[in-house]
Amino acid sequence: MKSKKDDDDSSAVIVANGRYPRHPIPLSVIESASYIICCDGAANHFIELGGIPDAIVGDCDSISEENKIRFADRLFPNTEQETNDLTKAIQFCAENARRNITIVGGTGMREDHTIGNISLLADYEAIANVKMFTNYGVFTPISSTTTFQSFPGEKVSLFVIGQKPITTTGLKYPITNRVLTNWWQGTLNESLSDSFTIETNGKVIVFQVYSQEN
Repeated sequence: MKSKKDDDDSSAVIVANGRYPRHPIPLSVIESASYIICCDGAANHFIELGGIPDAIVGDCDSISEENKIRFADRLFPNTEQETNDLTKAIQFCAENARRNITIVGGTGMREDHTIGNISLLADYEAIANVKMFTNYGVFTPISSTTTFQSFPGEKVSLFVIGQKPITTTGLKYPITNRVLTNWWQGTLNESLSDSFTIETNGKVIVFQVYSQEN
């Protein structure tokens, strides 16, 4: 399951308790990870697939008794009820100086969990460099002007949290100093070249769809 490489002390992959990846890109993220954290609810399935987590974080009320014993040395219970297990995993990373974080398995099951996990990326961006890989594309939160690598025709959606204007360069349907008042207003855009830029000083979550060749 995991091809252990030289450990990068600043990075981590979090396996969340959504639908387990099937697309080759998020699967390759798992395969190449040097440090893997499983959210409590995802641990059993990950272990069943042959994975060996470096840490298991969450309420620890979903993991089997067998796995609790087997992985007792890497179990980090957190019973705080004001945050979900994904947030607890992010906090665990930050506390251990792992600030380059990739999330997989964060979407694809209950829609309320999916929307919640995506929206939380805007909060995580304040404490870490974070991306969320799904079976369809990658979510990246930003809070300042950012240029993204892209390709002509790449499908791009923007989700703005808060009432801050944004301006885009390099997208088929340009946005100029506009406040988007609902999440749908920034969706279904398209890149024109090998990069595009989002100008903002607010919270924006950018979704880029994988190339159909992947």
